[in-house]
Order: sequence, then C-alpha cells, then structure tokens
Amino acid sequence: MTATKVNQKEINDILFKACDTFRGILNASQYKDYILAMLFVKYLSDVYRERYEELSQQFKGDKERIGRRLARERFVMPEGCTFYDLFDQRNATNVGEVINTTFEKIEDANRAKLQGVFRNIDYNSEANLGKTKDRNRRLKKFLEDLNDPRLDLRPSRVGNLDVIGNAYEYLIANFAAGAGKKAGEFYTPPEVSELIAELVDPQPGERICDPACGSGSLLIKCGNRVRRTSEDFSLYGQEINGETWALAKMNMFLHGMDRARVEWGDTLREPKLIEDDTTMKFEVVVANPPFSLDKWGYKSAQSDPHNRFHRGLPPKSKADYAFISHMIETTTLESGRVGVVVPHGVLFRGGAEGKIRQQLIEENFLDAVIGLPANLFFGTGIPAAILVFKRNRPDKDVLFIDASREYADAKNQNKLRPEDVRKIVDTYQAREFVDKYAYAAGFDELKENDFNLNIPRYVDTFEEEEEVDIAKVQGEIEELEKELAEVRKEMAGYLEDLGVL
Repeated sequence: MTATKVNQKEINDILFKACDTFRGILNASQYKDYILAMLFVKYLSDVYRERYEELSQQFKGDKERIGRRLARERFVMPEGCTFYDLFDQRNATNVGEVINTTFEKIEDANRAKLQGVFRNIDYNSEANLGKTKDRNRRLKKFLEDLNDPRLDLRPSRVGNLDVIGNAYEYLIANFAAGAGKKAGEFYTPPEVSELIAELVDPQPGERICDPACGSGSLLIKCGNRVRRTSEDFSLYGQEINGETWALAKMNMFLHGMDRARVEWGDTLREPKLIEDDTTMKFEVVVANPPFSLDKWGYKSAQSDPHNRFHRGLPPKSKADYAFISHMIETTTLESGRVGVVVPHGVLFRGGAEGKIRQQLIEENFLDAVIGLPANLFFGTGIPAAILVFKRNRPDKDVLFIDASREYADAKNQNKLRPEDVRKIVDTYQAREFVDKYAYAAGFDELKENDFNLNIPRYVDTFEEEEEVDIAKVQGEIEELEKELAEVRKEMAGYLEDLGVL
C-alpha cells in the first residue's frame, strides 16, 4: 500500500479505540504513558521489520552482514524485543513483566537517544492495572488492538513521519481533553502553538528553545515552520515532569527531529541547558509555562548563579515573571525573540511584578500584548494572553491586540480558527490601528498608565448602544396591550359558551 492510501483518520480511530483497555481504571493523564510508549515501540518495530526484509534481500539472508548494517540504523532493536515478539507472548502469565523487560532492553540498546525514556512506565503495576488476572487480560487486549493490520507503520506504507507524528499528536490532544487540570502540564492547543510560531518567526540556522516544553508540541510547530524551507535549525527544551519529558523525547523522534535536545529538570531552580558555565543563548524562546506557579524556588533564586533575576525577584507564590525573566535572559543579544503565554494578572499586578514589568518596558523589550479568548486551554477556563518580547527593537511602542472575541465556540473548549490566527499575525506584522481590535501605545502613554498593560486601557471594544426611540416603543406597548385585551375578551366569550363563567 502506498503512502497516499494511508488513512490518517482510520489510524487515529484504531489508536483511540485501543485506549478503551485503560478507560475506567485510570484517568487520561495516567494511561496516556502506556498507550504512547507502546505506540512508539510499535513504530520502531515496523521500521525495523521493513529494514530487515530489505537487507535480507540485499545480502541474500547473510545474518552476519544484516546484523552489522542493522546496528548502524537510527534505532537498534535487540533480538526478541519487537512489538511482534510481545504480541506473541500476549498470553504469558507475566506479560506485564515481559513488556517491562523488553522496554529496558530497547532503552539499553539505544542509550544515547532513549536513556530514561521508559523508566517511569510500569506495565506490571498492580496499583494502576489491577491484580494479575485482570492486568494480564487488559494487556493482552491492548496488544491485540495495536496488532491491527491497518496499523502498519512501515515507512513504505506511511511514506514519511507525518502520519505517525500526527497520530501521536492526535492521541496527546485527546488525552488532554480527558485529563482535566493535569492537561495543562503537557499540552498546548495546536492553534496556539501555531500562532506563537508565526509570531516569533524562527529562521534557518537559529536555535529554538522551550524551557517548559511539556510534550514538545510548541517546539515541533516552530521546527516545522523552519522546515518549510530548511532543515538547518536546532531545538532545545527542558521539562520538569519525568513522564512528560519522556513523551517529549518520543514526540521529537516521531516527527523526525532526532537532534532535538530535551532535558529533564526544573528550569527555574536548575537550568540544564548550559554552555560555557552559563545558560545557553537562543534566537527564539517560546513557552506555555504553568500559570502563577507556587513554590517555584524563590529562595534559591536569591543567589542565582546565572543572574537571571537581576530586575527583581517575582513573588514566592507566582512564578510568571520568573519564567519571563529566564526566557529573556536566554535570548541572544542580537536578535532574540520571546513568545510566552501568561495569565492576565501578569499585565497589571503590582508589587515586585509591577517593578519587573516596568523595567522590561523601559529597556524596550516588550513588543506586543495579545489577548486570547477564554476557555482556550485545557485545565483552565480563564482567558490568557501572549507576550512577545524582542531585543534591538527600532521603536518604543507596544502593540495591543484584543483577539478575545473571535473564535469557534466549541462544546467543551473554545478554539482559534485559521482565520483568527491569520488575523492576529497579519495585524502584528502590520502594527497598524484596527478599530476595536488593535492599538500601538507609545512609551509615554504606557508611563501615564503606570505601566499597566491591561488590554482594555488601550483597545476600546465598547459598543455604543443604539439610541432608543421612546415614543415608538411606547406605541408598540400600547398596541400589544390593545391586542391582549381583545384576546382576553374573546377567551371570556368562549368560556361563557362552555358554561365555565
């Protein structure tokens, strides 16, 4: 079957049905790891199987030569460790243990790329998957679902990585929809990721970083934007949650971004992307960090070795400006750009945050404030904004865009439509006044407002009510009352005829 005949929806539906095995015993934020890790191994196995068949024909079954060539492939699959070997053992009384051991062997054979990726996933967990009999039944059904012949992920069938990468993103999106508040820890809606990528406009040759990368979707959007014209870009990320970090690693491989460097750790307390004893510098830094994170490392930040918080320390209970400070300090001096999602409180809160905000404006870093619709992000219904920062800006004005009223009103989650994203990007690039939508405020105006960035102060969205014609309305009321009196009179006549009155 050729790549053009692969049905993305069919693959997505098969994978989503496979999740039924775990629904009801685990929530989506937990069972996503079991599904996505096995899908990743299934993909590696299909690639390996096809490559083995090709080399068998080329070397006429010479196992020694085949083995030497397979050892130089993108991923190495130890003997007896493919998905199909697991499928053959689906009836084993210790199938969970078999899966765990197989994953460990795959990780050991690919340490440079996969070290630690499977360490947090236990297919033999009684607490998560039930007692032995139930656990074995569930895992057998799960392996059988993924063995569906329509889920053939060999390169000759899927053509390129888009199909499997899209399927992975599809599952992550569905897990986010069912994960409640946990979803915000690993997922940014694709339309928001696309919007940020358009705003920061990464270019060939640039280094792109997300210091709170979740499952990596925002980084991938930025990479794909450059990839339209060039493969010359570098992706870097850091993620505090070990399970989510593993998803990001697998997600990068499934999108063909093997050179991406994604570190596991706390960005604010211990940044892992270090170069020459200080934080690495990037042309583009993007993030959707957790909103107003409490207990973020205020004490350790007081003696930060990288001097990221020299404009002041954010409050102990709100890390928003800690992330912003880190992001700005890790941009290159010549052309650094930052795109970050923030709660609206970042725009106007006073105290330490107000002082940091004022200094960032006075240093001419803030380029744009973009208000987004409410209920756009999983896990929270509050409206958010995107802040764009730039180094070496030629002007000192700040563009305000109120995009909060233009979206698709979905059942559970609002969504930016392609035309909404396009309008925001076009307006940002033009930097022109648009009535009730966009306004560029000069430095003096920002100063007059005490550097408060609350969007309604700059973008007037007030709709004047149509003037009411009192005489006309009074006439309409009198006419209605007259019609009502006639109806009552007619009704009384009917009732009298019936002997009721």
